[in-house]
Amino acid sequence: MKNNISLSEAIAGYELAAQARRLSEKTIADYQNTFNKFTLFLDEDPSLDEITPDDVRRFLAGQAVSKKTLLNYHTGLSALWTWAVEEELTGRHLLRRVERPQPEKRAIVPYTEDDVKKMLAALGKSRPYWRAGQALTVHSLPNPARNRAIILALIDTGLRASELCELRIHHLDLRNRRVRVFGKGAKERVVPFSPRTGQVLWRYLKNERHDALASEPLFITTELKALDRHVLRQTLERIGRRAEVPDVNVHRFRHTFAINYLRNGGDPWSLQLMLGHSTLDMVRSYLAIAQADLDANHRLASPVANWNI
Repeated sequence: MKNNISLSEAIAGYELAAQARRLSEKTIADYQNTFNKFTLFLDEDPSLDEITPDDVRRFLAGQAVSKKTLLNYHTGLSALWTWAVEEELTGRHLLRRVERPQPEKRAIVPYTEDDVKKMLAALGKSRPYWRAGQALTVHSLPNPARNRAIILALIDTGLRASELCELRIHHLDLRNRRVRVFGKGAKERVVPFSPRTGQVLWRYLKNERHDALASEPLFITTELKALDRHVLRQTLERIGRRAEVPDVNVHRFRHTFAINYLRNGGDPWSLQLMLGHSTLDMVRSYLAIAQADLDANHRLASPVANWNI
């Protein structure tokens, strides 16, 4: 057993191992953020064996973040200690003695058909406004074709924000209507999309990106840079305000895809693969909502109930 390795030395070793395992850049960055915060909290560089479960508990308790983020911190530290135990740098897995934070269970509220149509109608023009000395006016907005393609791609595939932003043009297979996605843990999957979404993507590429190389990002900003999650979030929020649809974000598009896939006869196992989930846990939540809709529709449409027989 190799003893007395310092926290900073363990972190440096783990980050090399994470890169060798080809963890995603986002995962590595998230873990690095956790390690930096934990190191600052300790205000020293102790050996792994000097750190106690109470140190971790106090670190987690002192963070002014959501429970989901706390869980991410716990996950990052757990990954570090799992690696350290496997490398025989310590004989104990510290995080197994620290209870995992339980994230809040947020309500799953999908968009309605009307919500999506309002968003699509709000892509080309600003909301009406008054200019000094002039009549009520509107102005044209940038990137309507790109934003239409983004909305249809999100609602037709259920991609995560990072997955959408990391798409390259060559990841699209318009002929077979499929897109190659690199999800969490650098896991690759292929997700189909509808002919209508394919048509909108084709038109966007033909009219807006006709000179682009296949290796370039699929979605770019007005400054010709790759779209990132921050810009994507701002773009969707602005569309929501113009359309008067509250809480417009990628997660709700993902929920909307999943629930409507099940409502329309899709099976949960295929959905799990398309969403890139490692388990059926989240899919079960979608199933419960879809089943509740079926039950309500049956009550409305049942011949026995309506014919009073």
